Amino acid sequence: MIDDTAPLAAEPTPLGGIAEWATDLMDTLGAPGAGLAVALENLFPPLPSEIILPLAGFAASRGEMSLWSAIFWTTLGSVVGALALYYIGALLGRERTRAIAARLPLVKLADVDRTEAWFVRHGVKTVFFGRMIPIFRSLISIPAGIERMRLGTFLLCTALGSLIWNTVFVLAGYLLGENWHRVEEYAGVFQKVVIVAVVVVVGWFVLSRLARRNRSGSRHRM
Repeated sequence: MIDDTAPLAAEPTPLGGIAEWATDLMDTLGAPGAGLAVALENLFPPLPSEIILPLAGFAASRGEMSLWSAIFWTTLGSVVGALALYYIGALLGRERTRAIAARLPLVKLADVDRTEAWFVRHGVKTVFFGRMIPIFRSLISIPAGIERMRLGTFLLCTALGSLIWNTVFVLAGYLLGENWHRVEEYAGVFQKVVIVAVVVVVGWFVLSRLARRNRSGSRHRM
């Protein structure tokens, strides 16, 4: 007979190192281990939540933790990780950010001012929805800290956005059981779309700024 209560580590982890690391944390600490893994994922984006969260759901399906504790602890981990990045942004501050931007090629302080004004108007929605977008999930906390968004508002938006994202992935792992790794395959498509969109936007910005610089240089030579 197969013992369904055997630790997660007894199951093969098709995605290798990161899955095994997260599995070890959950085997050792239970649901708080899943929360710790997600907190670290916020600080080190190469650790993908698309692996950690379904794994937590799989653990819940095996009785290693309850489904609700998996959702609670992973969401708490998301908030703790985001809060650390918020304070990094606050420590960096607006003036240091402007000083850094002023030294960057092709970036003007007017760009920073427009971005700042946009964030002031849409910061709440940006933090909330940003928690559900790969790559931006972690990074969005830094400009919130730079702009000193009200801490209560930041925590509420982060908690709600993370709760939705985490619940979807934990539930997927819970329902898929031993096929939990299928979640990462589909999430990977979404992440690639986001990466392509970012590359296109950055490419457009660089090309348009270079074209503007060339036109300005041509006028000065006339």
